[in-house]
Amino acid sequence: MKGGVAIVTGGGTGIGAAVVRQLVQREVRCVINYASSRDEAEALAAELGGAVIAVQADVVEDAACHGLVDAARKAFGRVDFLVNNAGRTKFANHEDLDALQADDFIDIYRLNTIAPFQMIRACTAAMRESDMAAVVNVASVAGVFGHGSSVAYAASKGALITMTKSLARVLAPAIRINAVAPGYVGTGWFEKRLGAEGFARLNERIAAGTPMAIAAGPDDVAGPVVMLLNPAARAITGEVMLIDAGAHLDIGLSRRPGKEI
Repeated sequence: MKGGVAIVTGGGTGIGAAVVRQLVQREVRCVINYASSRDEAEALAAELGGAVIAVQADVVEDAACHGLVDAARKAFGRVDFLVNNAGRTKFANHEDLDALQADDFIDIYRLNTIAPFQMIRACTAAMRESDMAAVVNVASVAGVFGHGSSVAYAASKGALITMTKSLARVLAPAIRINAVAPGYVGTGWFEKRLGAEGFARLNERIAAGTPMAIAAGPDDVAGPVVMLLNPAARAITGEVMLIDAGAHLDIGLSRRPGKEI
């Protein structure tokens, strides 16, 4: 992967920031895309040095996606890797069908599903010039099992998984496209809302409910993302990798949706 160039959407915080760090360790140059997390993105770029730039772009806008690719090519001359990590949700009990409106679905789908499509489309011409082009879409176990923060979120991630398979088929052999589907990931988002002690208790509870007895953190997702980008995975495309410490192995028919973190 050395010498390659990656665009990571939502790259200033959480999973995206962990992906950027691991890519830079492999001498991949990175474009950190952010919409509103300017301070975090610019601090990460400053920390990692000249191999990284931070670029503001709202990837729900198609023109912004093309502008982001142009910025990557201007700075580094190429685009080899894309990680579609940016996403959003609205918390709503699955049983409360009045908790979501059409606008909620549209808002969530625009970033979680349509924006990744637009980014892939914007990158396609540049990536066809690469001999190691690969995309990883960050989906969710919610899109596999239909649980999680809301019905709209689960539906958007399910659509992203289906799109991954569709585009992997039509863009092969030039570009590989895979997805990861994380379960719980202990990011700073939880710590800010729960405090240090509450965050620690949550991680303990999550770990106790997984076969691997761990609560995954951002690096636990970033590692598989980087693995799927690596040309060593050249025979893998159209796949969805679950990253939930084995929690899906215990999902039974008695489990009711909408109750999970």
